[in-house]
Amino acid sequence: MAKRKTQKDAEELPDATENKGKRKNDDSDSDEEMDLVNVEFEWFDPQPAVDFHGLKTLLRQLFDVDAQLFNLSELTDLILSQPMLGSTVKVDGNETDPYAFLTVLNLETHKDKQVIKDLTSYLTKHATTSPSLSALPDLLHPDSPAQIGLILTERFINMPHEIVPPMYTMLLEEMQWALDENEPYAFTHYLLLSKTYTEVQSTLSDTVPPPSKKKKGGGGGDGETFYFHPEDEVVQRFASAWASFAYETPVDEGASDSRRAFQEAGVRPMGHMILIEGSEFGEAMAAVKKFLGGGQ
Repeated sequence: MAKRKTQKDAEELPDATENKGKRKNDDSDSDEEMDLVNVEFEWFDPQPAVDFHGLKTLLRQLFDVDAQLFNLSELTDLILSQPMLGSTVKVDGNETDPYAFLTVLNLETHKDKQVIKDLTSYLTKHATTSPSLSALPDLLHPDSPAQIGLILTERFINMPHEIVPPMYTMLLEEMQWALDENEPYAFTHYLLLSKTYTEVQSTLSDTVPPPSKKKKGGGGGDGETFYFHPEDEVVQRFASAWASFAYETPVDEGASDSRRAFQEAGVRPMGHMILIEGSEFGEAMAAVKKFLGGGQ
């Protein structure tokens, strides 16, 4: 499949081979010299011949500890069965694994597939734990006339957020093309499945107490929610409901510390759902593009 778009992203990375990360003058206070590395991002259609393992890995990351509750191979095959809808982002050409992906699945069209039954049951169960999502179980009911598009998207944690607007722009275009061909992508609602996290007190002992972390927005107490995907906060402005939920799969004590990533607090990931009416989706994506910048 031909490349659809490329974007170069300049990253500042030290060149260890040439020792260019050292100061120019050991006796001076000059800044460290850094190399600029141009990374070319390429957008592709999902391709069954090359993307199965890469997409499955990203799905496992998206569902976190609850990934074992689903047949991710079946879900990956389902995504790959609609190669003209959604996109992957790669760095080293078509034959490599994707670093990010975005797609939408029609829950009504695929309702007889076991993985969709499992997903629908899972989403319904966790929607009942939040008053904000009280309308979702009825929308997901088999007798509901609602047409829900389940948006699945994930990317490696170090990917620049500028790759997001082009993926959503292409998704909107592809859904319109599909509608022009009378395919079932006229959604009354979109349900975005994502991830958030909260910080928890570390169980690791330190000889020196760590400095208190200054949180975004200048405040917040225990249980403050942070977003793995910054665009989720923008989408929520146009949403009818959203909520985070605890994962079902128990984890060992100390799991939060294993995700500290050089910060003093532990990290507890949670699932997150955002419900948005179909009429609001285009405007929401325009806001995401304006917020994150980049893209087409």
